[in-house]
Amino acid sequence: MVLLSHSLPTQLESLVNFVPNNATPRHDGAVQATSGEFAGWWTWTRDNFEVHNGPFWHREEDNGTIRCAFRLEKKHINGSGAAHGGCLLAFADYCLFAISNKVLLDGRGVTLSFTSEFIDAAYEGELIDGHGEVVRAGRSILFLRGTLTTAGRPVLTFSGTIKRVNAPRKPD
Repeated sequence: MVLLSHSLPTQLESLVNFVPNNATPRHDGAVQATSGEFAGWWTWTRDNFEVHNGPFWHREEDNGTIRCAFRLEKKHINGSGAAHGGCLLAFADYCLFAISNKVLLDGRGVTLSFTSEFIDAAYEGELIDGHGEVVRAGRSILFLRGTLTTAGRPVLTFSGTIKRVNAPRKPD
């Protein structure tokens, strides 16, 4: 269960994870869970789609790599009883940005291209892990690849490109 206001979300709460209203955001706007399974993990609350379809989490491991994760809930499951492909794709896109965060730094980016291969099904209650790497970081384009796994088995592989954006786009 995620409780949010209809404006920009200021609180992210589920049955096991909590980000307080007054959480101090990191340089990139991410806030940290203070309790639950993902205590100490970071998430972005500025993206309404990810907040409503996640919550998705990320952290830096001891070896410097970025690990992303989320727990499959009933809301993530399709009519066949497995994780909805769209949910896995949304999470993989989240992973692109978490993995590239050290390279983007204070910058912003948009997904230019994204490819994926579904390898296996995942089910309610399973933990989905995402990991990957920045293959190349140019001045304006980043190239990344990664894998989603559960219980050590691959569920989805993905690759994508991110375009660095200097300023937010204003609506017409």
